[in-house]
Amino acid sequence: MNLSKHVINCLIVLILIDSYHHRVNSLENGLLRQPPMGWLTWQRFRCVIDCHQNPDSCISEKLIRTQAQLLVDGGYLAAGYEYIIIDDCWLNNTRAVDGSLQPDYDRFPNGIQALSDYVHSLGLKFGIYEDYGTETCAGYPGVLGHLEQDAQTFASWKVDYLKLDGCNADIKDYDTGYPSMGKALNATGVPIAYSCSWPAYQEYSKMKPNYSAIAQTCNLWRNWGDIDDSWDSVYSIIQWFGDNQDRLAPFHGPGHWNDPDMIVVGNYGLSPSQSRAQMALWSIMAAPLILSVDLRTISDWARDIILNKNLIAINQDPLGAMGRRILKLDGNVEVWSKLLKDDRTAFVALYPEPYGTPIRMSILLSDLGLGRFEEYDFYETFHGEFLGKYHKTDRYNFTINPSGDVHAFYVESGLMKSHKIQS
Repeated sequence: MNLSKHVINCLIVLILIDSYHHRVNSLENGLLRQPPMGWLTWQRFRCVIDCHQNPDSCISEKLIRTQAQLLVDGGYLAAGYEYIIIDDCWLNNTRAVDGSLQPDYDRFPNGIQALSDYVHSLGLKFGIYEDYGTETCAGYPGVLGHLEQDAQTFASWKVDYLKLDGCNADIKDYDTGYPSMGKALNATGVPIAYSCSWPAYQEYSKMKPNYSAIAQTCNLWRNWGDIDDSWDSVYSIIQWFGDNQDRLAPFHGPGHWNDPDMIVVGNYGLSPSQSRAQMALWSIMAAPLILSVDLRTISDWARDIILNKNLIAINQDPLGAMGRRILKLDGNVEVWSKLLKDDRTAFVALYPEPYGTPIRMSILLSDLGLGRFEEYDFYETFHGEFLGKYHKTDRYNFTINPSGDVHAFYVESGLMKSHKIQS
């Protein structure tokens, strides 16, 4: 073998070793190329564990089976809501004798693997919650000290999605701890979507998260505080993401998503208009669409918002672009936009003020960032109706109702043959 061939072979070996090292030291699971869609227990059902007093709303096998069946029967799975995820309070207070995690068998009498099998039999995917610390936020056993063992347990239960919270741990350890759990999940050989709370605790503590490392480790991550069932909470999260978009957007895209938290449409705190706003803005942000609502009692109007095909198509657009706030106008009206495939752009204009009169807006197309084409066709998003053809030098006029309503619309070149954006 001559010297040049020897050098080339050595380089190939080094590349293979580096490639293997990268593979086993990062999640690289190929999952969540589009924002995940599903259902989670937390916001609606919290940590209700007294099944004698609350037999229909306690965190239990019965609740998960019921909601899973409704995800299928109600058309949610067909629309893309494929994950059903148990949040905190499913665990037993102690680990098993061998150190493994175990559920509260009074509430999960058949165990987690049987529940996972049932969920899969419906065509759904199964998710579960744990915490990086010594205990979960509700005081149940955390994964600290058991990362590899717990990852193997989740794999044996055929878990498809792990939400890992960050209570009862040193925030300074997150930068090594969360990647360590990611490696443990990767080592199981089972593809498990990995949802991290890593930056949320750091942001709240005024630490600077390493979003580059986070995006290489996690499929999605919570950035900010928990959402509550109120417009104040939803609006404050919208503002936080708008204020921080420049440093969040570069790390957002297929396989790795910023997460503003659950969709609370259909509960008690949002009006129909505010519900439209949350769904429209989460779609513009390409945020995970994780519902937390009782599907037994959801109203028809809330269900229609959640299942809106155009909003879901905007959210699931394969470009995976994170929508951005592009304008702040009179009356605290703000306009968000999101680039879509086929040279389309989606917009949402939000009017948050609680005044009794709708506001009339007039915006130059150039201020919307539209100027590449001579003419644009405008369509209303919720119902898809044609709003008109506009020249790039025109103004677009519209009205928004107050108290958190939105005007959602999308545009395309006036030369396009089809206006459908549904996936």
